[in-house]
Amino acid sequence: MACTGCSSLTTEPETIDARGLKCPLPVLKMEKAIAALPRGAHLLVLATDPMAKVDIPLFCKQKGHDCTVTTEGGVLHFAIVKG
Repeated sequence: MACTGCSSLTTEPETIDARGLKCPLPVLKMEKAIAALPRGAHLLVLATDPMAKVDIPLFCKQKGHDCTVTTEGGVLHFAIVKG
């Protein structure tokens, strides 16, 4: 039996691919995306600009969002939960 409405239960975060973009574009793209999300929503931002490692967590701290940063293969991964 198929589960009606189960797709709304997925926790896959929206992803912003900002690889190759320079400051301030990764933050601006993230800001626009997070503004459209409800509180508690998850957002993943991928970036290669070294300044993003400073700018994105700072923005999140100022706006009350949780942000965890990891690096995989030279790509910064920002896991953000909207506060």
